[in-house]
Amino acid sequence: MKRKLTAAIGIAGMMVSIAACGGGDKSEGSDGGANAKELTVWLAVDAQNNWPELVKAADDAVKKKHPGLKIKHEYYGWQDKNTKLDAVLATDKTPDVVEMGNTEMLGYMVKGAFAPVDAAKFDNADQWLDGLKASVTYEGKTYGVPYYAGGRVANWRKDVAAAAGVKTTPKTYKELTAALDKIQKKQGDKFNAWYQPTRDWYAAMSFVYDAGGSIAKEEGGQWKANLSSPESLKGLNEFKTIVDKYMHGDKTKDESDRYIVYGQGKSAMIFGAAWEGAGAADPKNDKTGKLKDNLENFVMPGPSGNNIPVFLGGSDLAIPVKSKAQDLAAEWINALTGPEGQKGLMGKGNLPNNKADLATLKDDPATVVPATAAESNWFVPMAPGWGQVEKAQTLQTMLQSIGTGKKSVEDAAKEADAAIDKVINTK
Repeated sequence: MKRKLTAAIGIAGMMVSIAACGGGDKSEGSDGGANAKELTVWLAVDAQNNWPELVKAADDAVKKKHPGLKIKHEYYGWQDKNTKLDAVLATDKTPDVVEMGNTEMLGYMVKGAFAPVDAAKFDNADQWLDGLKASVTYEGKTYGVPYYAGGRVANWRKDVAAAAGVKTTPKTYKELTAALDKIQKKQGDKFNAWYQPTRDWYAAMSFVYDAGGSIAKEEGGQWKANLSSPESLKGLNEFKTIVDKYMHGDKTKDESDRYIVYGQGKSAMIFGAAWEGAGAADPKNDKTGKLKDNLENFVMPGPSGNNIPVFLGGSDLAIPVKSKAQDLAAEWINALTGPEGQKGLMGKGNLPNNKADLATLKDDPATVVPATAAESNWFVPMAPGWGQVEKAQTLQTMLQSIGTGKKSVEDAAKEADAAIDKVINTK
């Protein structure tokens, strides 16, 4: 699943009226909405299409405690949701619960669009996955609840590996690169032993975090870019090595159509969202006719000797600050994201929001790979100006300069750090 911070963040103007509400306090004269008679919930169409029974179960649980309560649902596609949300947040007719892509949360938290919540009131909050917990936390307060997650894994073609004399799935980074070297030699210079789009900052930053680096660090309440640190440079240099050795396609591309390119049969491996292998093997994308029975997911090993930290995509549930039913909204969120809800979401192929449930997936051969990969994860800097960094595509520009050889790793990182430092602390 792919979520981008599209809301950065054109919400400044309409936030004037939100700020006037007290920046997160319950409405004046309100009891917190515990006795409200109606609840409005906005969810993505994923819930409507794939797990309507889980939504109904959450409704039923809350209605049982509050007889006569009416719960209204609206469903939206990801592309148009933020435009609709931005417009309604400027009015007094906001939804009480809204689903957000986890990378979308920050811009709204910075602007005061969501009410703070007490994490202790939500089941498994003490076990939330680190990357998901980071996505709902800003300046020490919690502004949402992780809903579910999607991880990243490596995927390769067993038939191509076998043809190069590789019979086993790599468990270490040394084994992986040795296998890729054999595949590259067997297939020739025009083949992508590893199709790794240069502008894919999710993958590149996994190498940075694996090496002990980071995009930025917070010190004394201020954020400072960290891509030029020795640790970050080590990760970026390793990423460049991968791109130079195994990626022989267009080095100005991003990852948006990676699964389609993979399906064309000129690549042996990708590292991306867990669904991408299956997407490539879809008959409409598989131009080889061989992928369905030959693709294998595996946990991506890191150069550090550990599993590489992966970016966790996913969804969060938040309560708009103007909601007049905040307490009921919190009850409904807990009903959907609690133990039974997580069990249901895992049954639909999602990763859970917490470590305890994630551990149970490691016992199932069908889910052990994404579950294991998700145990080590990272998230973007929760800095007020991060939305501006992402909107400017600073990381993508840096990576393209590195991958194409336009700039050295050191010079590109230094330039990116300077650009990040200009905006990262700006609300």
